Amino acid sequence: MQIGLFVPTLSGGWLITPARKPCEPTFDFIRHLVQRSEFYGFEFALAPVKYKGFGGPSEFWDRGIEPITMMAGVAAVTGKIKLFASIATLTIHPAITARMTATLDSISHGRFGLNIVSGWSAPEYVQMGMWPGEAHYKRRYEYTTEYVKVMQELWDRGRSNFSGEFFKLDDCVLGPRPAGHIDLVCAGQSDRGIAFCAEFGDYMFIVGKGVNQPTSHRETTERLLAASKRTGRKIGALLVIMVIADETDEAAFAKWRHYNETVDRVAIGNLFGSTSADTASADSSVRLLVNEHVVAKPAAPVPEGAVNLNFATLVGSYASVARMLDEVSAVPGTTGSMLIFDDFMEGIESFGRRIQPLMKCRAPILRKGAA
Repeated sequence: MQIGLFVPTLSGGWLITPARKPCEPTFDFIRHLVQRSEFYGFEFALAPVKYKGFGGPSEFWDRGIEPITMMAGVAAVTGKIKLFASIATLTIHPAITARMTATLDSISHGRFGLNIVSGWSAPEYVQMGMWPGEAHYKRRYEYTTEYVKVMQELWDRGRSNFSGEFFKLDDCVLGPRPAGHIDLVCAGQSDRGIAFCAEFGDYMFIVGKGVNQPTSHRETTERLLAASKRTGRKIGALLVIMVIADETDEAAFAKWRHYNETVDRVAIGNLFGSTSADTASADSSVRLLVNEHVVAKPAAPVPEGAVNLNFATLVGSYASVARMLDEVSAVPGTTGSMLIFDDFMEGIESFGRRIQPLMKCRAPILRKGAA
């Protein structure tokens, strides 16, 4: 199973609490994290994109670094790790994105790919005058399909006369073209999102749920396998997991309880307000994560897991986390795990030194690296 880093390009990382360790997105911080990930043999790093956060005392995601330009810098100071940057398709014309990608392909010597973000949070785009209206929620995959087709025509042929509903090109050219195939990551968990990924993606960002439930992604992975069988393409499933580890299970769970006890209810409410506007996709990746009861019952205790968007979370000793990651890898179709840490600086080091050496599924990779 491959191991990747979900790069914290947004303030706060993935903990919606002011009690977390500082996590401010700067190039030097991210460069260090990706270089250390590469040192420990991580196969990839993926940087998300967000243009407006959710406030509250934690200032959750209120500050964010632009992922494509940031990954250009990271590409120049790394040598092996695969780098993915997210593109918000409503913000940049696909012909420009295609050219930027070709440039990153050159800088990275073939290590760059794109994560396709179709757009789910209207306030991000309204602030820039780029929101196409509520109809986008129902038409976003039609729009994104054209977007990807334009890019692929330019990458493959260096020229496009694409004519669709959303994009019309007139002898549009691209050169130099990428030296090889550009891998695409998709994140939609809805039936339409999975079908889109099976047609155009190389990897799918899979969302699991719950604490210490390492096989919670099985049903989504099975749906992806079925969809990819219909299209005749092989799509790798990348499960997003938060790791909270310590010397003992008890010490790790003490951290987890503290994060949950100090959750930022205001930021979570703002986040749910953004996702609830998308009535077209009740099973989209983001809506699957956000718990509406936080807003619907403001006097009630915040459910466990809301503090980290209900991402699949592994809490325990280094040995316990290693064992559960091996269970993750055993689910058919699982290509990799994309890791989030409560403390990224400490977490990457602990994973590389204390967790990874105990993982059976990583043993062949570690032996190869030592040879």
